[in-house]
Amino acid sequence: MKELPDNVSADTLALHTGIHRSEANEMSEGLFLTQGYAYDSAEQARDAFAGDIDIYMYSRYANPTVTAFEERLAAMEGAERCFATSTGMSAVFVSLGSILAAGDRLVAAKALFGSTLQTFTNFFEKWGIQIDYVDATDNADWERALATPAKAVFIESPTNPMQDVVDIPFVAALSKKAGATFIVDNVFATVIGQKPLELGADAVVYSATKHIDGQGRVLGGAILGSADYIDGPVKLMVRNMGATISPFNAWVLLKGLETLPVRVRHQAANALNLAAWLEHHPGVASVRYPLLPSHPQHERALEQMTVGGTLVTLDLAVGEDVDRGGAEAQAAAFRFVNALKLFTPSNNLGDAKSISTHPATTTHNKLSVEGRAEVGIYETTVRLSIGLEDVEDLRADLDQALAAV
Repeated sequence: MKELPDNVSADTLALHTGIHRSEANEMSEGLFLTQGYAYDSAEQARDAFAGDIDIYMYSRYANPTVTAFEERLAAMEGAERCFATSTGMSAVFVSLGSILAAGDRLVAAKALFGSTLQTFTNFFEKWGIQIDYVDATDNADWERALATPAKAVFIESPTNPMQDVVDIPFVAALSKKAGATFIVDNVFATVIGQKPLELGADAVVYSATKHIDGQGRVLGGAILGSADYIDGPVKLMVRNMGATISPFNAWVLLKGLETLPVRVRHQAANALNLAAWLEHHPGVASVRYPLLPSHPQHERALEQMTVGGTLVTLDLAVGEDVDRGGAEAQAAAFRFVNALKLFTPSNNLGDAKSISTHPATTTHNKLSVEGRAEVGIYETTVRLSIGLEDVEDLRADLDQALAAV
């Protein structure tokens, strides 16, 4: 692999890192569909298993295609190491499960993806791990929670689906004092829009299923951080529990990284355009998008993010006499979602095609009505993942669907 110039951008790294050409000297990275590898001798196999030499042994441990994906994403993120996993949720699980034990304390934001909360409740709590939840945007609440030692801190920023922006440098400083490993789920912002490691985080997790693939094809995840963290507990857990990404999926994601900067910037421009327009639409009560001046953490978003992401979250206007958490409000939201023609109902995000999601009945349906309301999710809440379609076509589609409400 040739040496790159100093200080090239993530756009360039997305094309020129993680390349290990075979003797065929191929342009597109090789796809190594193999479960295992041959040894030159019994002595070499012995030395590999003893850890005396570092070679490919078994694709549950490492694979050349997976290595290429890991190296490319690590370079774009500015991380020492990356370890790819089978899904985004396996990345979340391993990032914490590899370092937590019974009696440890995890401090987490209340506003999290539904499956993440379910993992904490159904597994970590039952394993004797204490979990303290914090209002994601309340710095005083973070100070209270991290005034005593903790093993780990976990957040999303922006949060799913309400797009609250957490003060990452502030939480990072408190986490360090508390002796905690600070992990950021950076899915909404992407590697193009935000660099949590530069802001003080210890580790970053991704569902590569989202923007990194970006075309709804494969599942994958990734954990990024220091060499000690990734090559130590993370690698130990994944190699033995088997949450390994397949070489084919890693190859698809590797190619997805090449176009990620172009796709995300275009989608984010569409998202900001539509968010600003929706904010003044009579059918919309409120809009959440980090780079809108009306966003409650707008200044913080400008400090931490270079693009505002591809998601727009709105609250439908249904009238003061309608309970936003009731059946009538849900019916109004369903009319809106069902009337959309260019937004496909799905629980995915970050796709090239635009997507609509009703969080209360899908991604966050396991939360109680009170739990959803606590983080701002109502039956009138709809999350829009903005794709690569013409922005005027998307605007017209949203306008006609809002008329149906």
